[in-house]
Amino acid sequence: MDAKFYKEYYTLERSHWWFTARLSILETALVNIVNKENSRKLKILNVGVATGATTEMISKYGEVTSLEYDKACCDFLKEKTGIEAIHGSLTELPFENNSYDLVCAFDVIEHIDEDSLAVEEIHRILAPAGQYFITVPAFQFLWSNHDVVNHHFRRYTKTGINSLFEKLEFDTTYSSYFNFWLFFPIAAVRFILNMLPKNKKDTTSGSDNEVLSSSGFVNSILYRIFKSERGFIKSKVRLPVGVSIMSIGTKNG
Repeated sequence: MDAKFYKEYYTLERSHWWFTARLSILETALVNIVNKENSRKLKILNVGVATGATTEMISKYGEVTSLEYDKACCDFLKEKTGIEAIHGSLTELPFENNSYDLVCAFDVIEHIDEDSLAVEEIHRILAPAGQYFITVPAFQFLWSNHDVVNHHFRRYTKTGINSLFEKLEFDTTYSSYFNFWLFFPIAAVRFILNMLPKNKKDTTSGSDNEVLSSSGFVNSILYRIFKSERGFIKSKVRLPVGVSIMSIGTKNG
């Protein structure tokens, strides 16, 4: 991500409605995984930890190793949170085969040109019957300056992302779109912004997090709307559309 953007990220991950509601939804899905494992302490790899909010959450459920591709972000993370992330890439993980029970990669794979290589590495380091838990942005027609700023290579359909894993003999155990309630308003905003000329003198990063920033009152409303999807995720309902996709699966063999 752009340096300006990642420096904003620490505050955004802990205060912006999208990040905080998303984190709550991710935890709900993670609890389903932990419950399936009969609450045994899992050895977990969290890839693309950014400024650490996901690692802080995941650490309640197992022994977490954090990995981040951006070296400056690793340094920033250690200074701000004390989390010592390993500097490395999902396409060349510095870990032995079959060494983790769970690999999490939240909004990471879309940043990688060779996404199939990233999935191969997840397969390699997962123990037999180990699980992956990933999220990616949905639908290429939602492509906007937000994707450009964040150095995305693509957005996905649910079928597309699941097929990447199933080609390597993963079983997809749960997959769904999410950010369902706000899908149509966000799609409309992106369509309008894509039609407007870009101001070359604009000093903002151009991410959705700035465009969709809000007052405390509106932030609270949007948070509650998005967070309400936890009920669907907890019950393993598969939503038909959304701004994002989550996919959870198990390694065969």
